[in-house]
Amino acid sequence: MNLSKTTKIPPRIMVVDDERDILSIVKRGLESKNRFQVETFIDAESALESLKDNSDEYYDLVLTDIRMPKINGFELYRRIKESNPNMKIVFITAFEINKDEFSKVIPSVDVIDFISKPVSMSTLITKLNSILNHNN
Repeated sequence: MNLSKTTKIPPRIMVVDDERDILSIVKRGLESKNRFQVETFIDAESALESLKDNSDEYYDLVLTDIRMPKINGFELYRRIKESNPNMKIVFITAFEINKDEFSKVIPSVDVIDFISKPVSMSTLITKLNSILNHNN
């Protein structure tokens, strides 16, 4: 594992959601107390451009909504994993999803976690820290 990535403080998170207010709230909450560096994207296309323009180690984790126009969260996941199979990707959704059931339906998507909206910032921070500290 790249040592500089594991020691990067604070971790850099890409947040992709088609709702500007969600992006603003998540960015403000995650960056409070210098917990994370957050870059937000209103659509998957701009997120993919940023991933292409930066090294594979630039982002530590991608947090993406599932339902977005043009390219949804699952397609974004697939495209990211094609070029960077080690990227940690977390889905945030307003819909209740059972991870085990989802894995049976779409086994090609290895989902680390689903986070349901609305989510409290403390819960989101705890989950993201847990995922980032878990070595795959």
